[in-house]
Amino acid sequence: MKYKLIIFDLDGTVLDTLDDLMNSVNYALRKNSLPERSREEVRAFVGNGIRLLIERAVPGGTVIGITDKVFADFKEHYAVHSCDNTRPYEGINELLTVLNEKGIKTAVVSNKADFAVQTLSERYFAGLFAVSVGERENIARKPAPDSVNAVIEMLGVDKKSSVYVGDSEVDIETALNAGIPCISVDWGFRSRALLQEKGAATIVSSADELLHVLSD
Repeated sequence: MKYKLIIFDLDGTVLDTLDDLMNSVNYALRKNSLPERSREEVRAFVGNGIRLLIERAVPGGTVIGITDKVFADFKEHYAVHSCDNTRPYEGINELLTVLNEKGIKTAVVSNKADFAVQTLSERYFAGLFAVSVGERENIARKPAPDSVNAVIEMLGVDKKSSVYVGDSEVDIETALNAGIPCISVDWGFRSRALLQEKGAATIVSSADELLHVLSD
């Protein structure tokens, strides 16, 4: 295979987390007497970390004190309910198993809170990722390349042998900023049309197709 390291986004790429995110967002909004959001609205809000998810979910003009309370309530609820409906996308576990058997290193870099990234990676992909990294204090989140660069250095792989796989425009920008190619998937939180609009160079529609592209 032409890559020695494949770095994956988490939400919308290897895990379908949308319903649990929506339920926790709406729990926090409801608890603070704010209007709830639809599944499609939450889908559009994700991708830049959970703080921005909440800032987008609260009504415009919401004072920061209320936004902070919604954010805290969201985190408390999601810490308990992040696995209620979340599932790996079809074929992902099999894909990761094949890559590991071929000696290809795999990792996760996500804008999701690090505590949730660790919990979900261990629950659904135990032993399949060499390292999983989420949003942490004092580390710039995607599309900044900091976490991607750190993972590449940690695993001792040349950038020329690394690729990023994600489902959003944020992932396309992240890979560009890190100086590595990006493969986009259209089964996640963004449509194929939007990915094309944002400059996706390669788009795949299934885990099998992804494996084929990675193997070329």
